[in-house]
Amino acid sequence: MTPDNIAAIATPPGTGGIAVIRVSGPDAIEIVQSAWKGKRLSEVKSHTVTLGKYVATDGSILDEALASVFLGPNSFTGENVVEISAHGSTWIQREILSDLIRRGARTAGPGEFTQRAFLNGRIDLAQAEGVADLIAASSRAAHHLAMSQTRGGFSKELDSLRDKLIEFSSLLELELDFSEEDVEFAERQRLHNLATAVLNKIERLAKSYSSGSAIKEGFPVVIAGVPNAGKSSLLNLLTGDDKAIVTDIPGTTRDIIEDTVEIDGILFRFFDTAGLRESADKVESIGIGKARSKMREARIVIWIIDPCSPLSNQIAELRTFQTQNSGITIIPLLNKSDICLEHLTLQPLTAIKSGDETDKTISQIQSGATVNSGMPDADIKNVCNDAIRFSTKTKEGLDILKRRLSGIATEGFNPQEELIVTNARHYESLIHGAESLRRAISSIESGISADFIAQDIRESLHHLGTITGAITTSDLLQSIFTRFCIGK
Repeated sequence: MTPDNIAAIATPPGTGGIAVIRVSGPDAIEIVQSAWKGKRLSEVKSHTVTLGKYVATDGSILDEALASVFLGPNSFTGENVVEISAHGSTWIQREILSDLIRRGARTAGPGEFTQRAFLNGRIDLAQAEGVADLIAASSRAAHHLAMSQTRGGFSKELDSLRDKLIEFSSLLELELDFSEEDVEFAERQRLHNLATAVLNKIERLAKSYSSGSAIKEGFPVVIAGVPNAGKSSLLNLLTGDDKAIVTDIPGTTRDIIEDTVEIDGILFRFFDTAGLRESADKVESIGIGKARSKMREARIVIWIIDPCSPLSNQIAELRTFQTQNSGITIIPLLNKSDICLEHLTLQPLTAIKSGDETDKTISQIQSGATVNSGMPDADIKNVCNDAIRFSTKTKEGLDILKRRLSGIATEGFNPQEELIVTNARHYESLIHGAESLRRAISSIESGISADFIAQDIRESLHHLGTITGAITTSDLLQSIFTRFCIGK
């Protein structure tokens, strides 16, 4: 099927300083030239820009614009491409695109330019998906991962793994051709060592998906604690904005408030939640229920401890949550260091009163005084000692908190130095590829015949091949490229 000519607005919808209308196809240069008043586009060098006027079919000048010419196969799509940089009026954009369609182009579908780049061998499938991630990148770390993918870093690693498996797979296939002669071309121990080494790399790539997806979308961090502990104040401090309402009235925050902050190049999604307590207020109770639910969904929970309020209940709830949600990292903050902790230092054996209830103070804990709270002194002391001494007013502990957050986000993986998987499709293919390879290894260890080993290795090669596009289906391509924006 001969490729046709496609056109689309490549810049975001709306009015701006300039807009880019992109045309790609075998006749792209001729189509634009028919409307161009200026230097002949067919005579300019590839990858150059020329000034001219875009003239509509009725003879009216739509705009004075720039035309960037890219000759195939050395263009993004592998075809002839012309990009018209016009003024950003929505009327101008619409009229130029309509005029191009009248001259023989058609409106491009979502992701069709990138799909043509893949089909014409300019990029592989993983690189194509990296383009979408690059457009959507909202932090330095996400941008770095997307750039690595678009440059083929991930593809090269996978190709290297596949090449090693293909070499031995071909030897196993050769054994099958000579099965009656009982010969062994693929030495089993070497095959076992290779399959194990490849499996280890696949498993590490798959394991990185948890961090990679969070880096791509933003690490979800819930701020939790009792009412008036300083949760909303912390959100405002982190965002540098009065995002959340702060008052001395318990239960001010009733719904979840979300905002994003980039720390050390990594995007974090912070959720301020309702204060944890028993409440007869129906609306507040709903908010507390939402808070507990959001905490269970988080990767990280910043648990703010208020030393000016009873400690035993706060620590007990923290410990219960920690026990029931072992996969969630908890960062305890001992807030109000500018008020409560300073007071305790001056009066080390003085208890803090909360209503009619007297509870343990930090200084009493450290001095070894007895606690009549039903909770072991050591447990309260350990949590308080592990907590970051913090103040939302003086910003004490803020730098420590940020370092702790970025350290957790990159724990076990360095996004600046190694490949990290960010795509759910890639992760699924790696998981299936690893399963097939484990079966192959088990077959080798059990001394099973070559045909079963070869089948498992073929399956592993198939799953790895779907990541880069070495193996594709029309349904797969449609699923991937329809998620792209039109014009890319």
